Amino acid sequence: MTKGTVVDVHAHCVPEAVAGRIEMEGARWGIEPTGREFIDGVSIGGRASTARAHPGLLDVGRRLEAMDAMGVDVQVLSPWIDLTAYALSPDLGLAFARMFNEELVALAGEHPSRFRTLCTVPLQSPAAADELRYAVGELHMSGVEIATTVAGLELDDESLDPFWAAAAELGCLILIHPCASLAGRGVSRYFLGNLVGNPAETTIAVAHLIFGGVLARHPGLRICLVHGGGFLPYQLGRWDHAYEHAVRGSAARLDRPPSAWAAQLYYDTVLHSPRSLRHLLDTVGTDHVVLGTDYPFEMGDATPLQTLADTAGMTDDEQYTIVSANLLALLGETTGDRA
Repeated sequence: MTKGTVVDVHAHCVPEAVAGRIEMEGARWGIEPTGREFIDGVSIGGRASTARAHPGLLDVGRRLEAMDAMGVDVQVLSPWIDLTAYALSPDLGLAFARMFNEELVALAGEHPSRFRTLCTVPLQSPAAADELRYAVGELHMSGVEIATTVAGLELDDESLDPFWAAAAELGCLILIHPCASLAGRGVSRYFLGNLVGNPAETTIAVAHLIFGGVLARHPGLRICLVHGGGFLPYQLGRWDHAYEHAVRGSAARLDRPPSAWAAQLYYDTVLHSPRSLRHLLDTVGTDHVVLGTDYPFEMGDATPLQTLADTAGMTDDEQYTIVSANLLALLGETTGDRA
């Protein structure tokens, strides 16, 4: 039986106030609905969102009912990743991020016992680190959600070092989420952009963080990977082999094997397979896995506690660690109180 406060690290949200402002004045940020209203999708800097906006992103009553049905006490609200507006100019991106963050905090404040919040920051702007400090220090948000690439840049690009330094200094949670996965590849059929593309995007992103030395340069980072870490937990042996044999520069920025760095990260439970979850737990340890649902999307886990209960060898203490202790500790280690 699960005990403690059940916390969901992976739940997306768009405040109705944000949707309304995009409909009424989105052109000021370069973000406009592609149809008659926000739910039809948006165009950001001339680039269309990957899908229509799910109605569950906006409906707080529906969200609370779903949380109760799933047995989730607290959701850590993160933006719909399609609204990560890296395609905007630095100034417009900063203005939009500030508006979104303030509206998300206002929404969470209406149900303070049920929600924590993750901000969005304009990683295409030199002001990204300052916006993160404002969101965590002034708005008391719990951290930040970022995409797997930034307007074509990988996450080890040196222009992002001020952001990583600020995140390490604050000790805040960083949720890395795929967006526009495997762009340019033929993955539009069979939903492969999601089924294969999303875990592949996460794997590529974290590989850049590890092999690019970002984790080594900023040891205080508290990073969580969605969808169980993509393909990383299954391919760590391959990565370690390349490091141990210094294959083609793979070890140039590392002083320890990739698996040692991967062990410092956190991973959500959205794997849709108790067997896969068991492998993840055996690979990274129970103390580095946190509950996720990917609410409200169709590829989310609507019965996350049952997934845990069906996982071989799962004890009550392990369930408590995964659904409560790990994430509450992460959220409690940021500076100041959080919304």
